[in-house]
Amino acid sequence: MKYKQHFVSNSVYSKWFVGLVSSFILSLILLTNIVNAVTSISQGYSANEKISVGSIVSLENNSTDHVIAASTNNVDSILGVVINSSLISLSNGKDNQVQIATSGMASVLVSDINGIIKQGDQITASPIRGVGMKATGNTKVIGIAQGTPVNSSSEQQYYTDDQGTKTPVQLGEVPILVNVAYYFKEPEKTIIPQAIQNIANAIAGKEVSTLPIIIASAIFIITVIIVASIIFSMIRSSIISVGRNPMSQSAVYRDVIQLSVLVLVILSVAMISIYIILTRL
Repeated sequence: MKYKQHFVSNSVYSKWFVGLVSSFILSLILLTNIVNAVTSISQGYSANEKISVGSIVSLENNSTDHVIAASTNNVDSILGVVINSSLISLSNGKDNQVQIATSGMASVLVSDINGIIKQGDQITASPIRGVGMKATGNTKVIGIAQGTPVNSSSEQQYYTDDQGTKTPVQLGEVPILVNVAYYFKEPEKTIIPQAIQNIANAIAGKEVSTLPIIIASAIFIITVIIVASIIFSMIRSSIISVGRNPMSQSAVYRDVIQLSVLVLVILSVAMISIYIILTRL
């Protein structure tokens, strides 16, 4: 009986010990995941210019430890975001260092150049050095916005592009889950076949929306039907006329030339109309 009680007691203690160890391991894993989710891992890089905290940076050409403020000119070399400090920081031992977050959460300077940023938008470099914007095409991105930007100033601000044009812009800060990667925009779903979309884009020299393509396609189909009807009637009437009166060949030739000119005029008007619709609408 004593042996039985001793065995039961050991079994209870064993289960209690296993449960305690399991709870400790699960708590450790959970804590690690939370730390990784909210903590940025940073590394020191040298900079030959003063770069503000929250700026997006890129590696300098032919360098592995020097960074500059990122822009659309060096977007393919995006590295990370400048932060003050992090729980995990590395250093290259050189002067004029800035701490760059390459993962985790970080507050990033952004603009509305490519539209208002919303939660879930991919963020890339903008024409303003160090400032990000919403990615709307295939490009390298710094990460994903985790909220909406908080405006840094209530006053209207402007930036000047390469052509000297001033454009109004609103600057702010937004929390971003840093994850440098290439972003490929998924094509929008449309009823237009991709081959026709490509032809329309090539004619217009830009991305054409669905409505102009539908209108242009309708004009093209109607034009083809009209031209085919004229050609069919012309050939049919010519055969009948020559069969009834072989001496009417000159009149038939004259009618054929007139109808051919009419067909060319119809085709020209249709093509011009299609071009205007694709480029202006």
